[in-house]
Amino acid sequence: MLMGADPLDLARVQFALTAGTHFLFVALTLGLATLVALTQTRATVSGSAVHARMVRFWGQLYVINYAVGIVTGLVMEFQFGLNWSGLSRVTGNVFGAPLALETIVAFFVESTFLGLWIFGWDRLNRWVHLALIWVVTLTAYLSAYFVLVANGWLQRPVGFVMVDGVARLDDVGALLANPTALLAFFHVLFGGLLTAGFFMAGVSGFHLLRRTAEVEFFRRSMRIGLLTVMVSVMPVVVFGGMQFQYAQPTKTGGHKAAAAVADFTARFGPDDYRAPVLAGVGEALMMTMWMLMLLVAAVALVKFPFGRWLVRGRVFHVLMIAAVPLPYVAMVAGWVFREVGRQPWMVYGVLKTRDALSPGVGAGTITVSFVAFSVLFAVLFGVNAWLLARFARRGPEGAGLGASPPVEPAAPVMSPTF
Repeated sequence: MLMGADPLDLARVQFALTAGTHFLFVALTLGLATLVALTQTRATVSGSAVHARMVRFWGQLYVINYAVGIVTGLVMEFQFGLNWSGLSRVTGNVFGAPLALETIVAFFVESTFLGLWIFGWDRLNRWVHLALIWVVTLTAYLSAYFVLVANGWLQRPVGFVMVDGVARLDDVGALLANPTALLAFFHVLFGGLLTAGFFMAGVSGFHLLRRTAEVEFFRRSMRIGLLTVMVSVMPVVVFGGMQFQYAQPTKTGGHKAAAAVADFTARFGPDDYRAPVLAGVGEALMMTMWMLMLLVAAVALVKFPFGRWLVRGRVFHVLMIAAVPLPYVAMVAGWVFREVGRQPWMVYGVLKTRDALSPGVGAGTITVSFVAFSVLFAVLFGVNAWLLARFARRGPEGAGLGASPPVEPAAPVMSPTF
């Protein structure tokens, strides 16, 4: 059935699967890096032993998610050259600029300093070691910003001129300050914190439900997770709602949508310029997930001041475990609304998706890559989930991050015999 499918549809579904899967890694990475950095700050300033152990445990889960997520990001990049060379040919001078900055300025710095943080444990001054994790965190957000600058330009192209059918960047400030990028950045920032907060509270709830001996450890972790959820749940919807003022007219409906359809028909010929129904489904699912998260945050607000309730509330522990997937579902649904609602445009009002497809790519070629990428990403997602569950289940005693290697006993010195 895949062999007879439209190459454009296959390429679109393939990119949707890989990009959506990759974003699930990114959200937890951004949020968990922030919480680890804040926890290490507390441990470094106060000398708290329990917070130092928390850094090792939650930091190990962060490193696992980051490492697997990097692989998904690198694989996803290949699709631009394989399936979407038309995008690079027409708009590469603009669209490629923030992606190049993301790779050179942010990614390499982030990965280098993360390596120093991992292998510099107990080898570097504690303040230097703390500075490393903050550099990692800030460059992670810088990386996300550059990616959203590129995506924001697809949504609302600004700061460019068309020269002989090719987009040329003529206003860097307009590109970097594009409201669709800035608002999306803060939306993703708080979405990442919300994801990490639910993740930390869910893992803590799992251990408290099992009557762990590490009560103080997971009580404090639960409080950090719940506080993060309560702080992030409203800003994430505020910055999400602010983006509607910049939404494409064809996505919002009404008189503006009709006028935009008429304008595009006159300029580019007849086509289905209205947002697909799937975009509306994504919007509805996203808002439903947010309302559920708001209810959980309200329950957390009631229980937060009472430490005994956090430790003994078994129903609450089950609730927090069950709530872990909520931000993930909301993110995927929001991404569908943002991306699918732009169709049939790759770059809104500039380049149609069908024109961005690589020329000469047949259904057979895309089918092979579709199957290969889908299987690879499914395996990576499964491996990441398995590793996170395995090391989260072990608890702080099983955290190997920053642990000193075992010292081999010295071989006995044999006295020479005469």
